[in-house]
Amino acid sequence: MNTKLYVGNLAFNSTEDDLTQLFSEFGTVTDIFIVKDKFSGRSKGFAFVTLDTAESMNAAIEALNETEFAGRPIKVNEARPKEENSRGRDRSKFSGNRDNSFKKDRY
Repeated sequence: MNTKLYVGNLAFNSTEDDLTQLFSEFGTVTDIFIVKDKFSGRSKGFAFVTLDTAESMNAAIEALNETEFAGRPIKVNEARPKEENSRGRDRSKFSGNRDNSFKKDRY
């Protein structure tokens, strides 16, 4: 049973405490992960929030999706598992086009 939410379009200065306060209205917040740039440490503007029950998760989605939080309209959806490409690699870490179809003909 998935109870993890994707929260997008967050203000870059949003904290775990801010998100706990926002989502605790719907149930017990069991985990918060604010995604940050690995070099600068700055928020990337999205997070994952886990609630205690599926009912809490659904209530939070219904109430908070497309509402304003910290001056921005946030997106709140059920989090989906990471997708892997056909070689079993995490798509988020795949970079570049390995079949060279992007190369132009040379003269």
